[in-house]
Amino acid sequence: MTATASAQDYGQTATLKIWDNTTAPHSNGITTPETEKEPNRVRNTSEATLYIFPADKAKTTGQAVVICPGGGYGMLAMDHEGYEMAKWFAANGITAYLYPRLEPVPALSFAVRHLHCGLGICVTASHNPAKYNGYKVYGADGCQITLEVAAKILAAIEAVDCFAVQPADFDAALAEGKIEYSSEKCLDDFVDAVYAQRVGDGAGTADLKLVYTPLNGSGLECVKKLLAKLGVTHVTVVPEQEKPDGNFPTCPYPNPEIREAMQKGLELCDKVHPDLLLGTDPDCDRCGTAVPDGKGGYRLITGNEMGIILLDYICRTRKALGTMPEHPVAVTTIVSTDMATPVAAKYGVELRRTLTGFKFIGEQIGLLEAAGEADRYIFGFEESYGYLSGAHVRDKDAVNATLLVCEAAAWYAKQGMTLLDAINQLYAEFGCYRNALHSFAFEGESGMHTMDAIMKQLRQTPPTAIGGMAVESLVDYNTAGTGLPKANVLEFRLAGGAKLMVRPSGTEPKIKVYLSAVAPTEEAADAINDTLGKAASALLKA
Repeated sequence: MTATASAQDYGQTATLKIWDNTTAPHSNGITTPETEKEPNRVRNTSEATLYIFPADKAKTTGQAVVICPGGGYGMLAMDHEGYEMAKWFAANGITAYLYPRLEPVPALSFAVRHLHCGLGICVTASHNPAKYNGYKVYGADGCQITLEVAAKILAAIEAVDCFAVQPADFDAALAEGKIEYSSEKCLDDFVDAVYAQRVGDGAGTADLKLVYTPLNGSGLECVKKLLAKLGVTHVTVVPEQEKPDGNFPTCPYPNPEIREAMQKGLELCDKVHPDLLLGTDPDCDRCGTAVPDGKGGYRLITGNEMGIILLDYICRTRKALGTMPEHPVAVTTIVSTDMATPVAAKYGVELRRTLTGFKFIGEQIGLLEAAGEADRYIFGFEESYGYLSGAHVRDKDAVNATLLVCEAAAWYAKQGMTLLDAINQLYAEFGCYRNALHSFAFEGESGMHTMDAIMKQLRQTPPTAIGGMAVESLVDYNTAGTGLPKANVLEFRLAGGAKLMVRPSGTEPKIKVYLSAVAPTEEAADAINDTLGKAASALLKA
């Protein structure tokens, strides 16, 4: 089913982007000049962000902020900008909790609620190249803010004078308790909260042999803490990608979805021969995996495939142990694999689909919690390598994903199978649902206009066939009646069960085309997607 929108639905999730405004493409962020070119903009944005705090300063929740360095630019700038933000909030009467070092973004989402804060802020380029720097804001619910909230901050940026209030003296504010370093206990509580999400009995987990790469980002400390709690000691970290480095010297796109980002790990696998390769992106909210291919090499598992493996593993294990809640709920997005539908149906799980962006999955957890039914939530995933099995955070969590992948791998190992065997077994049961993603870049000042023109043309004169397959239905998510907030997404359902979805990216100057096909074999499904990919190139000519 499609998840019902609530009063808190505003649109796609938003990051306050700080970059060169002549090249900024993002439809989900605030465009401001790069921090290096105009350093006061981070202060200005922090001042404007005060406008979304709760009005009642007497509230227990609200008048505090957590500041955490994230991947990319956050690693380069946190020594300066993190302290500047803390000083700015302190001067405005807002207690600032400052992470003393680089930590995963899901640890920020956790801390916002754990410390009863009204905001969380992270300066990050996420999984994108270092130049795509952003001021990422989380609300009191631990979810990323949305477009409507971002618009309010943008309007305030233009209105406020960032010099009207002078920043506090850092040492004085620290002594007065207006700035506090987040405690080690807070971080340990986050790892404990992840550890509490164990699904099975953990048998065999300690026997796993891993290669791990944090992709020069924030994941190393928390992932190693978690693995230690799981008893996993055979861990080899990719040396070139072990230490935080916001310049990302080994790969321009530190995204585990991209093979190039995982290449160093794959090369190390050929020497170490582990059971698993795990890679977390710089924010440590996305997790990529590779497993032995049975031919002496390693095969990357896609985000959709891992989502299905974990959904099935969680369901079958909780059913077997008697821990499945009544009326269980799983959540995924409209662009994630259709294979989730039959898998969820097999186990009697209600499957909800949201717009793209893990904020909307987090919101569904919040809605269940508000109804006193938080335990109904069992798993959420998106095709872009984001997973979450608990309500401890409201964002995708690669530390949590590490736990789940290790548990599933250990369980299948006890059956004499790898995770590749697992997905092949599921393909044999439900059909080979294969997915592909094509991105079409539109750089420069005219890029956004070109993208708008393409989407307008597809709406005004939609194709009747794509790649020789008849269009059986078209859903325009920018209209009413979908049960979701309006979004600039088109979904073409094709004959034979294939699907093509078109969506301008929220974080890059691209239009993304999501392809899906189902067939008796992987080769047949991949051939359909190849045909659709070629058709998409022609379709997106403005």
